[in-house]
Amino acid sequence: MKADIHPEYSNTTIKCACGNVMEIGSTKSNIRIEICSKCHPFFTGKQKLIDTSGRIERFRKKYAKFQK
Repeated sequence: MKADIHPEYSNTTIKCACGNVMEIGSTKSNIRIEICSKCHPFFTGKQKLIDTSGRIERFRKKYAKFQK
């Protein structure tokens, strides 16, 4: 490998807005994020799927003739 062309890789901390702190290796130092796997609705199981204006029913009605 060539000398002095690669960024310095070191241990760093990632801090989430929810207070979660993770230790990883990175070329950047002290990364701050807004959302992580501990507070994201998909990972916590609090995700809500909202059917706005009957989209699923409209889809099923539109493609019902192809099911026959």
